Formats: sequence, structure tokens, C-alpha cells
Amino acid sequence: MPYILIAIGVIVLILLVTNIHVVQQSRAFVVERLGAYHTTWGVGPHVKLPIIDRVAKRVSLKEQVVDFAPQPVITKDNVTMQIDTVIYFQIIDPKLYTYGVEHPMSAIENLTATTLRNIIGDLELDQSLTSRDHINTQMRSILDEATDPWGIKVNRVELKNIIPPRDIQDSMEKQMRAERERREAILQAQGQKESQILVAEGEKQSAILRADAAKQAAILEAEGKAEAILKVQQAMADSIKLLNEANPNEQVVKIRALEAFTAAADGKATKIIIPSEIQGLAGLASGLQALMGPDKQ
Repeated sequence: MPYILIAIGVIVLILLVTNIHVVQQSRAFVVERLGAYHTTWGVGPHVKLPIIDRVAKRVSLKEQVVDFAPQPVITKDNVTMQIDTVIYFQIIDPKLYTYGVEHPMSAIENLTATTLRNIIGDLELDQSLTSRDHINTQMRSILDEATDPWGIKVNRVELKNIIPPRDIQDSMEKQMRAERERREAILQAQGQKESQILVAEGEKQSAILRADAAKQAAILEAEGKAEAILKVQQAMADSIKLLNEANPNEQVVKIRALEAFTAAADGKATKIIIPSEIQGLAGLASGLQALMGPDKQ
């Protein structure tokens, strides 16, 4: 009898220990009772009834990432491409996730492929390659709405790779190469243009400087000539002034006039006309020179 009680006690202890569950952070347990949904356990310790209760599903509430294989899609202009997508989702209702759909990941993959084909089918090739943000946003909105009954929230959708056919890739590479060559030619032309502008600007500045130097030289030369003329005129004025201050008599004036005629002739003139009023004075001067003789000169 004591052995039976001990055995019963051990069995009860084992059942109690095996039916205690501790739910970790960011996880949830869906519990069924007699085959029907009973409750959802959150974080902390929980005890279920043996045989009656059953943990139907352990669900992670963290954000999850699924990378789907490339899917063939056809654009509006009949170009077949391979596009693979990445889905970021989070389970927000463990009950709906458990009972809403069979094989949720497969359902999301098929829904993603169908949605992608519908969106790309309305776009041409160039639009598909340049409208990733638009496609991502549109897909996220459609998938999030479609997965609400499954307890799933789609946070983000990204087109990972867009792979066009090989011939299209070759054409795109040629187009990109031509575009790069065009930009290079434009840059070279702009460089040559700027270089020519700089050379012309330098020649212009050089011509301006040369003209300015010639101008300054002409100004200095003119100023020098004007100053020389001014000094000559000033000397003449000073001479006249001194002559007037000396108050010379008529004979001195006539002698000065005679000296001026002599200087004007300078031995080169063949004929000199002397005014009558100084002719007598000239004869007088010649007579005096004869009387004085060569040794008195």
C-alpha cells in the first residue's frame, strides 16, 4: 500500500512538472482544450491540464524576413524578367495565424508572386526598372490588406533583384556606354571651351595692358615735349624781361639785331637782306674792325 501511494505521488509530480510551461519574451502559445481553441498564453509560467489541454502552436512575435525565389513576370511591352522579392512581416494575432490559413508561408509566397505579376504587367520595361519604390509601396499595401485575416502584418516589401533577358541587358549596357561617352564628349567640349575662353581673356588683358603702356608712354612723351617748350618759352620771357630791365639804347638794339641776322645766316645763306636802318651800323662796324687791325680783334 505505501508503495502504491508513493507511485501515485511520483506520477502526479511528473504530470505537474511536464505540464508547466514558461513562455519566453516575444513568443506566444496557442492552447486548445479538447480539440477547440481555448486561449493564447503570453509571457510567463502557465499550467495546462493533462490530456485535456494541448499546445497547438508556438508562435514567434518577432519581425521575420522571407526571401522568395525569383519569379518570372511579363511587362506591358512583352519583356519577360526574373524578379525576386524580400518580405518583412510580423505575426500580430497568433490565433488567426494558427487557424486562418494552411501553410502561411506558402500562401504569402503565392500571393506575392501573383501581386507582382499584376503590378509589373501594367508597367513597361523602363518603368519597371526605375519605379522600385512605387512597386514596393503598392505591393506592401496589397499584401498587408490580404494577410489581415491570417493575423500577419506586412511591414515592408523589397524587390531584391530585377533580371531582364540577356539581349536586353546587352542593349542596356550599350546604351549606358553611349551615354557615358556622350557625357565624356560634353565634358571635353566644355573643358576646351573654358580653355579657349581663358586664352582669349588672357590675350584681351594683355592687349589692354599693352595699349595702356603705349598710352602712358605717349602721355609721358607729350608731357616732356610740353615741358621743354614751356621751358624755352620761359627762357625767352626771362630774356625779354631782363632786356627790358636793362633799358638798352637804339644802337645796342641794332647791334643785337645784326648779331641775330648773322646767326641766322650761319654761313649757309647765299643772300641776306639787311634792313636799311642797320646797314649804316654794319658799315661802321666794318670800319672799326679795319682800323683796329687783325691783332686788335
